[in-house]
Amino acid sequence: MADDRRSPGSPWRRRAARVLAVVGVLAAALTAPPATAATPPPYLTLEAGYGAGTVTNGWEKVERYLDTTSGFRTEGYPADGRGDQDGKRVTYFGGVSRPSSARFLLYSAPGWNTGSRTTPVLLVHGANDTADRAWANPGESGGYGCGAASCPSTGLMQYLAGRGHRVFAVGFAHKQGDNLMQAQIVGDAIAVIKAKLGVDKVDLVGWSKGQMSTRAYVSSLKPAWGRPYAGDVRRLVTLGGPNGGYDYPYAHGWAHDFSIWPECGGKINAPSPHSHMTCYGLYTAHPEFSMTPAGGQDNYPGQRQMLARWDGVYGVDGAAQDWYTTYYGGQGFYTAGAGIQAAIDAGSLIGPLHSAGVPASVTTYLLAGGSADVLGIFNENRGPSDGVVFISSALDTTGIPTVGGTATIATANHLELGWNGTAAAQVATWLS
Repeated sequence: MADDRRSPGSPWRRRAARVLAVVGVLAAALTAPPATAATPPPYLTLEAGYGAGTVTNGWEKVERYLDTTSGFRTEGYPADGRGDQDGKRVTYFGGVSRPSSARFLLYSAPGWNTGSRTTPVLLVHGANDTADRAWANPGESGGYGCGAASCPSTGLMQYLAGRGHRVFAVGFAHKQGDNLMQAQIVGDAIAVIKAKLGVDKVDLVGWSKGQMSTRAYVSSLKPAWGRPYAGDVRRLVTLGGPNGGYDYPYAHGWAHDFSIWPECGGKINAPSPHSHMTCYGLYTAHPEFSMTPAGGQDNYPGQRQMLARWDGVYGVDGAAQDWYTTYYGGQGFYTAGAGIQAAIDAGSLIGPLHSAGVPASVTTYLLAGGSADVLGIFNENRGPSDGVVFISSALDTTGIPTVGGTATIATANHLELGWNGTAAAQVATWLS
């Protein structure tokens, strides 16, 4: 019998209706508005924003937020100012060089709201660093500040943004701060990004000490007053992160201290394994530079939290002055200190992080540097390292059930991992 195409029940009419329905769905998908922005959590207050004409190093804007949760505090700063905020960061923190750890900066790269990649990226810098130098302008602090004699003016931010990633970075109030508080700030930054873009997942990239706060966040390792992981991380990438801990300051204490102790000419914002040291015949005490709380001061909690003993694997640098008492504690010829175990007992987070574990839903990638040639410091030489962190520590997968990949960039030292071309390409591959 002939098909009457005018009949409502004809096969032709039914097929046409199905085709029109599919076309309608596709058209709706193509014309649907992007995910709508939401409001950040009520405990976060946007205090200030800085845009064109104010921000530098290629960022599009910088915002300052305050977390009003009870528990945050202003951490200790060395009295001589070496740990203070500097450069544009003082402007971003409202002219305050020693801000409370309840405040943080959120940097937004060009394309933060137009990039083609679905999952935004949050970059988390390491110790004694800033989001500007770490990710956008490795040469901001001049030659040698990036681990090489000549430093580039662009970094991982520009590399990822140029490939369609929507890139953000967090700026911490304290350069050597408590990693548990900074983990809460990582969660805050993610909450703001989710609200801005209407997404439910973010990728995290943590470099060096930044690995500690990113991993603590996803592992719900937190202060008693803190919030647990919100289930909003897709991938975690660590760059030279001490996943297995590090003991560099204690294994090379004498050389390390010369860059810190003011009587020896030291100015570096880093903690000392010693409580006392002799410089040019003068024996002095500096509790403000101690790795552990001393004399009512505790200015470097974030460093203590990264410690783990490696003497059973690679030994101790026996060529260093006072090597035994530096590592194991006691009075040496020129120095005195409590030793690494006392510092670990005072609050290392390596064991707790291993025990807490990264959720299986977070695919984790670990990148190590393989070149121990950081200019200007005594490089870690007891085993294969990036000059500061052992490769076996950076690639330690203890407590990480879902490992997406590991890699070692043989040509990159610890300070080059954030801008080395091969490292950047590897990160981009893992995030894609």
